[in-house]
Amino acid sequence: MTAMAQAPGRILVVDDTEANRDLLVRRLQRQGHATDTATDGQQALDMLRASAFDMVLLDIMMPVMNGYEVLERIRADDGLRHVPVVLISALGDGESIVKGIELGADDYLPKPFNPHILRARVDASLAKKRLHDREQMHARSLERELEIARKIQAGFLPEALPEAPGWELATWFQPARQVSGDFYDAFPVLGGTRTVLVVADVCDKGVGAALFMALFRSLFRVLAERLFTSGGDNAAQVRELVSGVNDYIARTHGRANMFATVFAAVLDPATGDLVYVNGGHEAPMLAGLQGVRERLAPTGPAVGMMEGLPFLSGHVVVGPGEVLVAFTDGVTDALCADGTRFSEERLLRLLARPVPSADGAVDGIRAELQVSTHDEAFDDVTLLVVRRGLS
Repeated sequence: MTAMAQAPGRILVVDDTEANRDLLVRRLQRQGHATDTATDGQQALDMLRASAFDMVLLDIMMPVMNGYEVLERIRADDGLRHVPVVLISALGDGESIVKGIELGADDYLPKPFNPHILRARVDASLAKKRLHDREQMHARSLERELEIARKIQAGFLPEALPEAPGWELATWFQPARQVSGDFYDAFPVLGGTRTVLVVADVCDKGVGAALFMALFRSLFRVLAERLFTSGGDNAAQVRELVSGVNDYIARTHGRANMFATVFAAVLDPATGDLVYVNGGHEAPMLAGLQGVRERLAPTGPAVGMMEGLPFLSGHVVVGPGEVLVAFTDGVTDALCADGTRFSEERLLRLLARPVPSADGAVDGIRAELQVSTHDEAFDDVTLLVVRRGLS
């Protein structure tokens, strides 16, 4: 017998017959267990909700509320459903036993009480309860660790978006789990005369993707600050930025087989010039008063798969009143209120209407979606909107 099974427990004995209660209590206390008693089902439920018990020995035939009703209510209560319940049943009453098991009883104890059978039933039920308690404790510990990780990861996102006269930036970020493989970033370089924009989606979900999210984000920040130290050729600099991140990931972490789709761009707020590299990412949309006029298609593969991969750059001018919408596939794959996938087509239709502000664009897209973590296909959602004013 294991140490877990031998450890004493607190047991509630529920029986309207005093002789049965006394007999069970004496035998359980002889085995080292603490006991409490209830004479009917309602009293048992009240005691279970008021105090913690490791198991219940439950008679079937009782006044006020019978054992079946008590069992159903225990199994319907989130706070009690995991408490083992052993039914007390007359020997040979197979029909009652079957009904009790179907309602969620863990075992049964036949009358008259055999001390060896009693010990076996109690030990097995307590072992099951303690295993569940340990699993719950471990789950809560993991939940706390993930919450810490979530807060740390949130710190990797920019506290405030860069500001430039005549420009607006807005974002939406919603992880599928506590931590995310998506990220966005926006930060000034060259004394605020340029703005670096990054939207990325690390492959997979969960903790592994989140760890690489932090790595990718840090690499982009550090390399950008080193590269954009003078006016120079922004197109060459953004290519070097993405190539540098790619080569480091592939060279240093190639065995992990982790990569990311990345849209990285450098914006000149004074002119609206935007040079970019799209590493296998969803094609951002550039929309004006007449709807989407251009898609910024991939100019290279996903980042981090192999050292030395080629990346080309693209160039567009964001005109007055135009909006750039960069997103991850969690946006287009999310569920809408009508139960259908959002899709790129629906995003295109939304952007066919004039966009009054960056915040308005984000709010309009969010209003169309019904993002639910209960959806098995739900993915991290990241959206970055950049809008140039009309003046």
